[in-house]
Amino acid sequence: MKINNAFLQWAIDGADPKTGQKEWEDRMVALRRENVQKPVVFIGTGTCGLGAGAAFTLEKIRQYLEKNAIDADIVEVGCIGLCVEEPLVDVQLPGRCRLMGKTITQDKVDEFLKAVFAGETPKGLTLAQFKTDGLEPWDGVKFQDEHPFFGPQTRWVLRNCGVINPASLEEYLARDGYRGLKKVLSTMSGEAVCKEIEQSGLRGRGGGGFPTGMKWKFAFAQKDPQKYLVCNADEGDPGAFMDRAVIEGDPHRLLEGMAIAAYAIGADKGYIYIRAEYPLAIERLKHAIAEAEANNLLGEKILGTDFSLKMIIKMGAGAFVCGEETALIHSMEGERGEPTVKPPFPAESGYLGKPTNVNNVETYANVPVIFLKGPEWFSSIGTEKSKGTKVFALAGKINNVGLIEVPMGITLREIIYEIGGGIKGGKKFKAMQTGGPSGGCLVEKHLDTPIDYENLSAAGSMMGSGGMIVLDEDDCMVSVAKYYLEFTVEESCGKCVPCRVGNKRLHETLEKICEGKGTEEDLPYLKNLSNVIKDTSLCGLGQTSPNPVLSTMEYFWDEYVAHVTTRTCPSGKCKALMTYTIDPAKCTGCTLCARNCPVDAIAGEKREPHVIDQTKCIRCGACYDKCKFSAINVQ
Repeated sequence: MKINNAFLQWAIDGADPKTGQKEWEDRMVALRRENVQKPVVFIGTGTCGLGAGAAFTLEKIRQYLEKNAIDADIVEVGCIGLCVEEPLVDVQLPGRCRLMGKTITQDKVDEFLKAVFAGETPKGLTLAQFKTDGLEPWDGVKFQDEHPFFGPQTRWVLRNCGVINPASLEEYLARDGYRGLKKVLSTMSGEAVCKEIEQSGLRGRGGGGFPTGMKWKFAFAQKDPQKYLVCNADEGDPGAFMDRAVIEGDPHRLLEGMAIAAYAIGADKGYIYIRAEYPLAIERLKHAIAEAEANNLLGEKILGTDFSLKMIIKMGAGAFVCGEETALIHSMEGERGEPTVKPPFPAESGYLGKPTNVNNVETYANVPVIFLKGPEWFSSIGTEKSKGTKVFALAGKINNVGLIEVPMGITLREIIYEIGGGIKGGKKFKAMQTGGPSGGCLVEKHLDTPIDYENLSAAGSMMGSGGMIVLDEDDCMVSVAKYYLEFTVEESCGKCVPCRVGNKRLHETLEKICEGKGTEEDLPYLKNLSNVIKDTSLCGLGQTSPNPVLSTMEYFWDEYVAHVTTRTCPSGKCKALMTYTIDPAKCTGCTLCARNCPVDAIAGEKREPHVIDQTKCIRCGACYDKCKFSAINVQ
């Protein structure tokens, strides 16, 4: 959509609304939702929202508005982060603050909207409200900055997610969009841009944490007239969905960050390598690119300068190894996604043999705010060596599953017990797996450790792209390590022997231990093989793949010992190590367990205590689940 060119220039120049033209002032106020002339209903239709039934909720909203003859706009937004409360529906009435509604499934739409349009607070259906000066607040509803999930966060990468319409360039412009790009193109050289990124302390958010400014300077220094910029949006870690949510909720932020980076290194082509399993993100990216090109924010001679940038989407097949930059580049070239030895680094010889800079979505999404607020502002957030904020996908045994953005240096305790709302079911915290298959475990002694690149590495884990999976007292850490190794074995590109064969042997040994066939000799074997794989694998993915084994062995050694000595699983998760028996004092002989046993392992007369034949039992747990008298014991 082509927008008024004069308005575009006025918006990205950062003009004071008080001195702008009257119609532009009114338009900007409306776009920022500082007030609305008629009701607006917002609904989160990111992937998480749609998975929770947002499409059905959206249709019900349309029906309600039509049935009650209410003239209101409906705006689809991305994910605001609290995925566990989806579908999320916000309503803003003229003169009132924007009200956030939680778990508004299709059967709750009428109740929620009826109360809101009557000016009443819907009981039990509200999450928070946006604080806006001059607008009347809703009684009994916390403001967003007071809410335990949102309050402790520092949202810059996620600032617009769940707030603006990702399909509207104007809404992005109204919230300072493309002002950073305009500043860079009109007042700075590529070298100066690299220097400011270096001064900010921004490090790559894809996992390695390499200084972004230094990486850009390497590419800038190359004399080749053809250079490429690449965005890694492959995101393959189990439980990670940060990049997908940013693209679905605020695609122009990524495009602006990439445009600044391309200008800095001297690239005229930008590629977004994204897995094909992200259809909604791809759709919103395509729309945003078309909008930006229509308004001279991408394409030829951007904003009247000599800088041109063509943005291209490349879809990948979803291989985990393509998160490694050289493997990603090979996939883009139509080759097998396999890593190569470095040097040469992509900055010297990357895509098609030309100087190439590769960063992930979150790294580029940090860039616009650095040029809005300055590198000193950015470096004032975080720790000495880890600056800014970090987006994490919080999942597992935690109450507030979702997407969070917090300053570097926040503690694990704050994330779990304040933002995350504690462990599900009041269970005891056991560990948090960070960094996905390449990461390790943080345990109770780490709860008050500031989270940054250095501290996670010292604990035997890593930042990774930002996945955080919380585990409770019921989780078996040997099984957790086996799960991640199974993933790694499946996703290994197979190019180098340590990763291809070594991880297979690790997984087989863990499988053997979980099946009750392990021996004490297997434990030093696991450690030794893990260290060999770390030292000899070709790429970073192979080198970090044994981390789940090494960290769980370090912090949960007793569980490994129990598996191979007494043949027991302390957490009761490994079925092969579980024994089901019937307590004769509690058994009433109702025969319910026997009738549900799939292998006829339970025998006994009616109204008499029953017995389980251990030679037939397959440890399926059906008897335990069906018994109404708590007569089944599990050891």
